[in-house]
Amino acid sequence: MKIVIIEDEKITADDLASTIMSIEPTAEIVAILSSVKNAVAYFQKAESPDLIFSDVQLGDGLSFEIFKAVNVSAPIIFCTAYDEYALNAFKTNSIDYILKPSTTISISEALDKYRNLKQSFSNQERQYKTIIEALLHQATPKSNAILVHYKDKIMPVKTEDIALFYIENEITYLLTFENKNYCINKNLEELEDICGSLFFRANRQCLVNRKAVIDASHYFSRKLSVNISVPFQEKILVSKEKSPAFLKWLEL
Repeated sequence: MKIVIIEDEKITADDLASTIMSIEPTAEIVAILSSVKNAVAYFQKAESPDLIFSDVQLGDGLSFEIFKAVNVSAPIIFCTAYDEYALNAFKTNSIDYILKPSTTISISEALDKYRNLKQSFSNQERQYKTIIEALLHQATPKSNAILVHYKDKIMPVKTEDIALFYIENEITYLLTFENKNYCINKNLEELEDICGSLFFRANRQCLVNRKAVIDASHYFSRKLSVNISVPFQEKILVSKEKSPAFLKWLEL
């Protein structure tokens, strides 16, 4: 556990560090900062610690000014002789508010609160990960084939053999990797659900297979132009809003 202490009285800072280490021997006090100015300069360059112990009133201002000036994600335990700052403290990543003089018991209870909160968030992250993995699993192709009507026949075309679905003159078509076109009686919304994560809805007209994508290049207004491995006359564009999701999809 990496801890930063913000305290302008050296004796108080050293006592606090000693108390923390007696309770949490594996902790590491990575910095003791004595002013708003020093703290802002430190957090602008250093990685965020796991936990911060901070006084409120420092020699050059209130410590709240630090967290307004720099983005610090670490939880904060405020240690101060004044109780009137409690409301502001809990608006600033605070998980506890200790009135001085602090004791081994009050510091220990604050550290317990930090550990409990960390464990709770860790459990939630594991739950979210499980949910996301389940959703990704469900998002794999739900159908192995699409039925097409060709002359007087109804034929299955394997999903993996389809490079692209597209709309032309309000009619939906599929284009295979063998450059064969078939008209189908489904809209792109239905096909998105049927085909799952193997395909990406590039725009209103196109649903493209990941295996068909050769590369993508920047286009005007921060759009992406997608090159595919089969001949296709229309330029396939991905909007700037969808571009991050498209690039993430390519990584899967």
